[in-house]
Amino acid sequence: MATKTAPKSATPKAPKITAAPKQRGKSELYKLLADHTGLQRKQVANVFEVLHKVMSVDLAKPADKKPKVFVVPGLMKVQAIYKPATKATTRANPFKPGEMMDVKAKAARTVIKVRPLKGLKNAV
Repeated sequence: MATKTAPKSATPKAPKITAAPKQRGKSELYKLLADHTGLQRKQVANVFEVLHKVMSVDLAKPADKKPKVFVVPGLMKVQAIYKPATKATTRANPFKPGEMMDVKAKAARTVIKVRPLKGLKNAV
C-alpha cells in the first residue's frame, strides 16, 4: 500500500521581519511586502502607485477653512491645509517687549501634516 504525503504549499514561507540597520529602500520594501503577501513585486508596486493617485486626488486643492483629509487605516492621517498669502507687516517683537520687528510676506501655500493613528502608536 502506498503512503500519502502532505501536499507542499505553493508559496514558500516568508522570512522573518527584522529591523533594518539603515533606512529601507523602495526596492527592498517592495520585495519584503511581496514575500509576505504572496503577490508579485510588480503587483506591490502597482498598489503603491494606486495609493499615490488616490491620495493625490483626495488631498488636491484644499479650500480655505476646509482641510482635505486622507486616512490610511490603522497607520496615519494625512491632512492638506491651505494657507492664504500674507502681506509684509510690522509687529511687536515677542522676545523684546517694546521693540517692533518686520515680518516678511508669504505666498499662498498648501501645508501637509501627517499624524500617526492609534494602531501605529501602539506598534512603536
